[in-house]
Amino acid sequence: MSTIRYDKIRTVETGFNSAALNMAIDEALIESVSEVPILRIYGWRPAAVSIGYFQSMNEEVDVPKCREVGVDIVRRLTGGGAVLHENELTYSFISRRYPQNIVESYKWICDAIVISINRLGFDASFVPLNDIVIAGKKVSGNAQTRRKGVLLQHGTILLDVNVNKMFSVLKVPSEKLRGKIIKDVKERVTSLAGTTYDDMATSLKTSFAVKFEAKLIADTLSIEEISRARWLTERKYSNKEWNFRR
Repeated sequence: MSTIRYDKIRTVETGFNSAALNMAIDEALIESVSEVPILRIYGWRPAAVSIGYFQSMNEEVDVPKCREVGVDIVRRLTGGGAVLHENELTYSFISRRYPQNIVESYKWICDAIVISINRLGFDASFVPLNDIVIAGKKVSGNAQTRRKGVLLQHGTILLDVNVNKMFSVLKVPSEKLRGKIIKDVKERVTSLAGTTYDDMATSLKTSFAVKFEAKLIADTLSIEEISRARWLTERKYSNKEWNFRR
């Protein structure tokens, strides 16, 4: 088990942004992170569907429906499945020092998420490879990428979940099975009902400080990071060439 600790963690709360800008900020932080790791906390406005790096937008997402109901679409840098982001807190953790073993690195960061959820009165636990569950039901999914010696892990913490809306914008393998799929997901997914975004953010920061024995340094994005994120938003994450590349 990793014994990596940090003296400091830079914490950046970027509020609620579009899907393209959210993913652009993550990439900008991968490029700018120093020896001090970064904990970013954010949300999505409007609601958005993100797909994993290796997925096909047209195969996974009902793109016309998303446009009709005002749901953003974006491809992530990380792998995994399609996700509807709406009533949740999302975090990113970016670091140059991390366990090289993939399972260990997921547990290493997810432990802090588990602590933060349990501080609010729940009984969550980590389930490899990358899920956090309460009573066997998924409440947090997480994904990673590693680039030029930097680890980015980001994940969702569900504050509420609308499975019917999820499957109004995601495609299912068979329309005949839609009802069964929705029922199955309702039985496998839960949320931190009654928990506010602000309460979760406060608990998350406290738990990262405890887990890594670190001092949290509250910060904002630098001018350079903002500029880079805007460039990536316009040139990459808003473009068909990126989002529909598969």
